[in-house]
Amino acid sequence: MTKDGSTLRVLALMEATTVSGPAKNLIEFCRRARTLDPLPSGAPAFEISIATFHRGPADGGSNDGGGPARGANGEAPNLFVAAARAAGVTVDVIPERFRFDPRVVSELRRVVARRAPDIIQSHQIKSHFLVKLAGLWRERPWIAFHHGYTATDLKMQLYNRLNRWSLPTCDRVVTVCEAFARQLTAREGVRPERIAVRHNSIKADGFTAARGGDEARRLRERHGVKEGERVVLAIGRLSREKGHADLITALGQLRRARPDIDFKLLVVGEGPERPRVERIAADEGVTDRVVFVGQVGDVRPYYAAADVLALPSHSEGSPNVLLETMAAGVPAVAAAVGGVPEIATHEKTALLVAPRDTAAMAESLARVLSDARLAGELAANASALVSADYSPEAYARSLFGIYRELAGGGRGKPGRAA
Repeated sequence: MTKDGSTLRVLALMEATTVSGPAKNLIEFCRRARTLDPLPSGAPAFEISIATFHRGPADGGSNDGGGPARGANGEAPNLFVAAARAAGVTVDVIPERFRFDPRVVSELRRVVARRAPDIIQSHQIKSHFLVKLAGLWRERPWIAFHHGYTATDLKMQLYNRLNRWSLPTCDRVVTVCEAFARQLTAREGVRPERIAVRHNSIKADGFTAARGGDEARRLRERHGVKEGERVVLAIGRLSREKGHADLITALGQLRRARPDIDFKLLVVGEGPERPRVERIAADEGVTDRVVFVGQVGDVRPYYAAADVLALPSHSEGSPNVLLETMAAGVPAVAAAVGGVPEIATHEKTALLVAPRDTAAMAESLARVLSDARLAGELAANASALVSADYSPEAYARSLFGIYRELAGGGRGKPGRAA
């Protein structure tokens, strides 16, 4: 089963500098792997460490004696590494001089030799590519986690094509929704029996903040939300595929069709689309109704202050923001893309609309903001669903099953979730 029969060692490879959705999920999974109890009878313990990359002045290495891993002032080289170490996760930082520095391959092989993992798992395009390039897939079982594609410019489309070379070699590809699983087979050539679908998880008790409490009241005041104004919340990077422009257009339609609904949109996040979204807000006459909050470290107070969350994305996998919203007891209006309709049910746990359908988005927001009974039912049903089906414990146990199968010699066997 494992080299010593008692501990199954996993090395997770991820490129990240901030605590993005995939990074947050990986750190939480590492924490759960260490604390989950009880494990199935006879199952080995899990030991999971992370390897990541850093371009910059900080030295690379590990945080447990394997070499220097901090900058000149002793700090972690980036927020992702800092968060992982704060969670008690061992992290090896591989230095690189520039993107696709060839010396990274030999450094990665050294980390693997030192950690001696039973399984390697990779996250995102660059990590998949390096596992394949370094030939590590020939030596150890390999699980690739596919989080989907977001960037749409030509450079990133070409970059995304690397997956067509890397992913068909994996023993398993774990992706976050059935929509992505179909894409992996059709576009990347991954055999269906090697794909496992695992939706993201959420630690629900971290988002059940008191609605309308003092902290929510102070937040509303800080952002100029007047007495009686309803708060529409949007959380996510301001990039084109997130559909913020559609949301602004929908709010312009909402203002004209329902002047009786007084609202304020709080946009949490930053990105290259902000200037364009600001221009559209001016064109729609809703500049006074939109607050660009920017990037924040803790989004939970915003859920406590919100009356409805809008998720107008053109593309999604298993969106953390939707799971967080459902856990927080906030009703959601979301575009039915990717894994969204696999998580939420229209009229039961959310209101779902077609992507880019601004009229439907406006109408659905109006329904939630004007019908307290509907809003309450959606929120209650969603909260119950997340607690029952999307817990970190359930997610961890489902992945452990894949690890044990591969470590036990099940390379290439079916890995599809039931």
